[in-house]
Amino acid sequence: MRYAIGKSSEMREGESKAVEAGGTKLVLYRLSDGFYATQARCTHMWANLGKGKILNDACVQCPLHRAQFDIRTGEVKEWANWPKGVQLLNSVRPEKALQTFPVTTEGEDLYVEISE
Repeated sequence: MRYAIGKSSEMREGESKAVEAGGTKLVLYRLSDGFYATQARCTHMWANLGKGKILNDACVQCPLHRAQFDIRTGEVKEWANWPKGVQLLNSVRPEKALQTFPVTTEGEDLYVEISE
């Protein structure tokens, strides 16, 4: 299903914002090559990625344990590594990619596609 999620003029390059579409919480990112959306919670310990940091116009870093994910694909680039000792938790929380959602633009309008 397709949902309207805002206007392109509301975000600058390098910004992210939390949005909701069809009851699904997402983070919308504006990168140098367009708009992308991922699930809102980190797959490690469900921290809010809306408060994460965008690194090198490609990855979002979780604010809790610093896991890094490719914004465009959801791929894990670096699993949780902070603070020291979190690796013990990683033995029961294996690496898992983020779910991503296609974002399209029509003029200024942004839309996200979420499968039912």
